[in-house]
Amino acid sequence: MHIGPYALTNRLMVAPMAGVTDRPFRQLCKQWGAGYAVSEMITSKRDLWHTAKTMRRADHRGESGPIAVQIAGTDPQMMADAARHNIDRGAQIIDINMGCPAKKVCNVWAGSALMQNPPLALAIVEAVVQACAPMGVPVTLKMRTGWNAANKNALSMALAAEQAGVQMLTIHGRTRDQGYKGQAEYLTVAEVKSRLRIPVVVNGDIDSPQKARAVLDLTGADALMVGRAAQGRPWIFREIAHHLATGDTLAPPLVAEVRRSLLAHLHEHCALYGEYTGVRTARKHLGWYVRHMPGGEAFRQHINTLEDPQAQADALGLFLDQWAQTSDRMPMAEAASAPTTETQFA
Repeated sequence: MHIGPYALTNRLMVAPMAGVTDRPFRQLCKQWGAGYAVSEMITSKRDLWHTAKTMRRADHRGESGPIAVQIAGTDPQMMADAARHNIDRGAQIIDINMGCPAKKVCNVWAGSALMQNPPLALAIVEAVVQACAPMGVPVTLKMRTGWNAANKNALSMALAAEQAGVQMLTIHGRTRDQGYKGQAEYLTVAEVKSRLRIPVVVNGDIDSPQKARAVLDLTGADALMVGRAAQGRPWIFREIAHHLATGDTLAPPLVAEVRRSLLAHLHEHCALYGEYTGVRTARKHLGWYVRHMPGGEAFRQHINTLEDPQAQADALGLFLDQWAQTSDRMPMAEAASAPTTETQFA
């Protein structure tokens, strides 16, 4: 599969998630088999570009390409400027956010709120495409099926975006009104895929290899994007790839390889955020890692009291070592058990 000039290693993608898909997490998922990952959304407001938060979100040091950056905003010119700014900082693909359901985003008419205003949404797409085209940078778009059940306009917006020059479209199978509640529906994605020539990616509730195969078969999508199910389980990408290739269920990963991977992730996480912030923002990841494991809740409560990165790492290593005395492999994950928000354990 290609996005513009970039050939992806597979058709498994990491969804952009605010507060989650920073550089260390993207690298972690790629190490476990994801072929593509998109950054946390970066604001189009120029006065926020040089804040510590935005600078961290735009940090791609050492990351394997292609580097995809998602931008969010409501003004076409500001979005075009944001695209140029992030290209200057290393972005190779620009993704436009029209899928975020968060109130603080939608209340300013950004994210999925733009689906209520197709003319403005199209103006943004056109401005960003025009800004990126001279530099040969492809533009992609992430959206939902619509604003609510009575207003599903994904098809018309997708056709307009393709005509404007978008080179890949991702659809989360929920309306903005649903947030992350209920179940994703995929018939809208299938309809869009049947009408577009550009690659279409399906997103929403893909939490097991079996679900991944079923969703791809139902929609005919070119690729799938995993979000919440990868939180604490980045090896889901390896499991999905194996199942799609063979039809078999891959055994859970060895505790020893998970231990190495997760401790490296903790180290990179604290290196990015600094000790004080890193310890605190790592807590949600640690909680996600152990939520399926016996004793996981007690461990989560314990690590939430730790304020030293080495103490966190030691606690995680000890917890996994104790599990390894019971089994050399991680426990089998339960499907459909991803948290409902990205900050459940924050």
